[in-house]
Amino acid sequence: MTARTLPRALTAAATALLVLAGGTACSTSQAGADPDRVDVVAAFYPLQYVAERVGGGAVTVTNLAKPGAEPHDLELNPRQVGQVSDAELVFYLKGFQPAVDEAVAQNAADRALDVTTVVPLRDAAAGGHDHEGEDGHAEEEDGGKDPHLWLDPTRLATVADKLAERLGAVDPDRAADYTTRARTLRGELDKLDAEYTAGLATCQRREIVVSHAAFGYLAERYRLEQIGLTGLTPDTEPAPQRLAEVAREAREHKATTIFFETLVSPKVAETIAAEVGAKTAVLDPIEGLSTDGGGDYLSVMRANLTTLRTALGCS
Repeated sequence: MTARTLPRALTAAATALLVLAGGTACSTSQAGADPDRVDVVAAFYPLQYVAERVGGGAVTVTNLAKPGAEPHDLELNPRQVGQVSDAELVFYLKGFQPAVDEAVAQNAADRALDVTTVVPLRDAAAGGHDHEGEDGHAEEEDGGKDPHLWLDPTRLATVADKLAERLGAVDPDRAADYTTRARTLRGELDKLDAEYTAGLATCQRREIVVSHAAFGYLAERYRLEQIGLTGLTPDTEPAPQRLAEVAREAREHKATTIFFETLVSPKVAETIAAEVGAKTAVLDPIEGLSTDGGGDYLSVMRANLTTLRTALGCS
């Protein structure tokens, strides 16, 4: 094997101890446990999915965000900091999870792939629906950039290609295998993109009222208009003025469905739905999988397409 398998346990333990200010940070990750596999740490589910598809049996993938947990505000425990320290490649999206950003900066800056360096993030309001807050300014959170790029399958395919390149640099003996698997995944994502394009081509409505403005990339790709109850952070409570504005727009666009998601409370969506006489349905931003298991990125995206077609009256 290449020099990638040289042990770095002492360095990892020391840096993790510094980050946690004396906390118990000895790594319990599997890094180095199997010298024939590349140890990859993925920051949240869509990146785990891509890493497993591109890496295949040549990688061991650890997801820092557990099923059923909302990943935006992930806090890392000492064991997870150790996993970041020991990883041969950390696959993350800078700006999405501050705790992961910090751990990478202090422990794995030379062994990380930041998705934002592969696919530039779109502005939060671009290609969607600009809404004004109480102060009259458009609501843009998290620096005004939307991290949810995986909801555009074509962008995710580009990320997969880059991951294959990085894995090939870490593990040159299997570089061709990573490229082949990325090409296979791109074919599946292109097929999904074609299904969305055809499925949403002719619809009675093109506006989607969502509890969390995570669908900007999907809306931009497939010519939809996103109306979000809250901005990019899903647990933000919308102001009463915002609720009234969304209710007005829902009536104006004759929305039959108010969408909520799996990892966040549906209460706000249910409130709006009751006020405008609409029903609610799940539209999953796929930030993480639910704890009931079943499904993967492709199957959840196809379930989302079916939900959208029903709600928008597509033919």
